[in-house]
Amino acid sequence: MRQLLGELMDVEPLAIPLDAPPAAPPTLAPGWGCVSLSHCPDALLVGWGPRKLGVDLERRDRMLPAEALARRFFPPEERVQLRGLEPLALRQAVLDRWVIKEAAIKWQRGALAKDLPQWCCREDLRTVVHCGEGQELAVQGWRHGSWTLAMVQDSLEGEGCDASRQVSMLCLT
Repeated sequence: MRQLLGELMDVEPLAIPLDAPPAAPPTLAPGWGCVSLSHCPDALLVGWGPRKLGVDLERRDRMLPAEALARRFFPPEERVQLRGLEPLALRQAVLDRWVIKEAAIKWQRGALAKDLPQWCCREDLRTVVHCGEGQELAVQGWRHGSWTLAMVQDSLEGEGCDASRQVSMLCLT
């Protein structure tokens, strides 16, 4: 991660003030921006930006019990969006929402089992909302090769800037 951030910032990797304790999300010193990290068996995703963000990735071919996950972790309004989908489409729709929600939980610095049911994706998948706190995050999602990726940040509405120009993402496979 230091190597990537060093290249991005044109700084020696060892000069990057990165704190990455075991079992905790990595952080940078104030003024250095924010980082988020995700990995799966064959890929690593590192997100960096000037403000708080969360990233996640999963393999697109990951087998998961889509219907059971949606029933257990998705709020009713989100389950309505999934109603009537064929099994393959349902699996992909649940996976798309899962990576968004997991990115939101990383943004929140929350816990997956506790916080997953609290986040609800809007139907267009461009916004995710925390049901209890009302926090709304802007979503950027991609399908790249074998992976589904998502990044979330505070919405920039009213700030006169383009969210896609406020972050750099680095994906290593």
